[in-house]
Amino acid sequence: MAAASKIEPDLTTSELIEVRRSDVHGLGVFAAKRIPKGARIIEYVGERVSHDEADRRYEEKDANDSHTFLFIVDSKTVIDAGVDGNDARFFNHSCDPNCESTVAKRRVYIEAIRDIAAGTELTYDYQIQREDDDPDNIDDVFACRCGFPQCRGTMLWPTERKPKKAKKTGKKKAKTVAKKASKTAAKKTAKTAAKKTAKTAAKGKSATGKRSSAGRNKGAAKSKRATPKNKKSKRGGRSR
Repeated sequence: MAAASKIEPDLTTSELIEVRRSDVHGLGVFAAKRIPKGARIIEYVGERVSHDEADRRYEEKDANDSHTFLFIVDSKTVIDAGVDGNDARFFNHSCDPNCESTVAKRRVYIEAIRDIAAGTELTYDYQIQREDDDPDNIDDVFACRCGFPQCRGTMLWPTERKPKKAKKTGKKKAKTVAKKASKTAAKKTAKTAAKKTAKTAAKGKSATGKRSSAGRNKGAAKSKRATPKNKKSKRGGRSR
């Protein structure tokens, strides 16, 4: 007799939580009873759409409004809890969270990372990913006011934004052209010297060659991949 397939528990609702007004922001999620560390509390559900569709839905949204309920599942799928969502969409962000979001089999869950007493608000770190084209006021739009003494002040991650590269001026361009010209001249000189060395060696005189540093280091550098799984999409997030 074939073994019965394991049935995933339905966590679209949860007796562990209740939704009510929050001092952090709007509605929040609170523990209805004691929740032990490691407990899987609720699944984050809503309509599953592509990233392009998520962009289309919110393309006319005010750039200063961070209020939507989008959650990235993977490179292909986004959950829009604004459509058929559940209580999981009301979890607020905190820089000192007692929960975390996890992805298992392309489903998103909220789990407790420590023991939580009844009546405590449940939070997790949104860690909204920064983008190269973020506006200058992006940290204000996604400001955090969780009240934690060491609050980093933003729901964005990494905490520090990359400095924007300054545009090259006419003088800088001129310097760049001069550098290129000098490099070209140096290459020609090097080639001429190399030819002379080769001729000398061919005549019986020894020449010691050095392997270039580029040759030694080739393949040593490894590409770094960002892994933004379990992160709240900046196209969504929560308004503060």
